[in-house]
Amino acid sequence: MSTKLRSPLARVRGLGSAKDGTGHWWAQRLTALALVPLTIWFVAGVIGHIGAEHGELLQWIGHPVTAGLFLLLIGATFYHASLGVQVVIEDYLHNEWIKLAALLVMKAAFLVLGLAAALAVLSILFA
Repeated sequence: MSTKLRSPLARVRGLGSAKDGTGHWWAQRLTALALVPLTIWFVAGVIGHIGAEHGELLQWIGHPVTAGLFLLLIGATFYHASLGVQVVIEDYLHNEWIKLAALLVMKAAFLVLGLAAALAVLSILFA
């Protein structure tokens, strides 16, 4: 059916529920909130290890609490970035096939990069 023949309400209903963005919005805000202390911890930790030897850094990253905080930082960072880039793609790409392809590539890239970062931390933790 042509969209010109549909009422404005029917067109809106065809685009999805207005409630759909609420969960996305909250997830982005919560990850941003989690990133504040995690980023402060990370920057303070890096500053505290300026001039440290490679072994000292590995020992710091290999501590269970530090590794756990790194994993939280990695997860929150990549999830938050994924949510943000998703909004940009949805807002600025209008061709549905290109939008779908871009979303799939973006999600896959963030997943692969996040897993690679997490595996790097875990390999140091269990080395």
